[in-house]
Amino acid sequence: MARPHQAATDPALRHVSWRDLVPMRPRDGAIECLHPLPWLALSLTAAQFRLWPLAALSSFLFFLTALRLNHEAIHHNLGFGPRGTRRVLHVLSALMLGSNSSVAFNHLHHHARIGTADDIEGKCGHMKLWQVLLYGPRFPIETHLYGWRHGGPQLRRRMTIDLALNLLIVAIALVTLWPPLLYHLAAMLTAQCLTAFFAVWITHHGCEDGPIARTQRGRLLNLVSYNMFFHLEHHLFPAVPVSRLPTLAARLDTAAPRLAARMRMVVPLPSL
Repeated sequence: MARPHQAATDPALRHVSWRDLVPMRPRDGAIECLHPLPWLALSLTAAQFRLWPLAALSSFLFFLTALRLNHEAIHHNLGFGPRGTRRVLHVLSALMLGSNSSVAFNHLHHHARIGTADDIEGKCGHMKLWQVLLYGPRFPIETHLYGWRHGGPQLRRRMTIDLALNLLIVAIALVTLWPPLLYHLAAMLTAQCLTAFFAVWITHHGCEDGPIARTQRGRLLNLVSYNMFFHLEHHLFPAVPVSRLPTLAARLDTAAPRLAARMRMVVPLPSL
């Protein structure tokens, strides 16, 4: 079994109040589901009018907010039942390409086995920058294969649904040759190749001898990153929804000042 990380066993964490931050109502989850939609619409519209810089920025923000929604679904932080959560993962699989059912399996495995040789998702956090960029296109392939081999029959059924939805979207794009949809597929393939960097490396690199993950302070950076940089807080209390991580971070700084003093920032500009 994996040993608990030193940061996760800090006695001061027992004094952090967090359980009141956990409950989510279905309408809270519905609001979370809305976040990616304006960015998707803007990216497709910009692509239609060949406004490529705006399309690229909108696609990036769509993928970021879709990752946040996917992340909440993985941890059952949407206030939905199991069936509703699975539907969110399937829809996101179609929009982002790939199987988010597989991503869910690997991410929960990452939480359970972080820092071990068996942490298939987190291993790129130990790479150098140039290594993770070269590794990027292999990352989704390796994690999908790992999920298929180790996730069991139920996960394979869900992955099959995800990949069938992928093929449906690709077929529609090839039949219609609608430029915005073709652009979207290209953008999502590019984003998938950069997921190892954006979703893992930037929040875990350089943490081998320190806190379990990086975090961020400063309202502006956390606003534009949709609170996804509160990664240390997420690993310590994964049941807390992303929207409430700023509150958790403030409580953590107060209750565990020694841990707070050793925190490493995603972007070392805490005043922004």
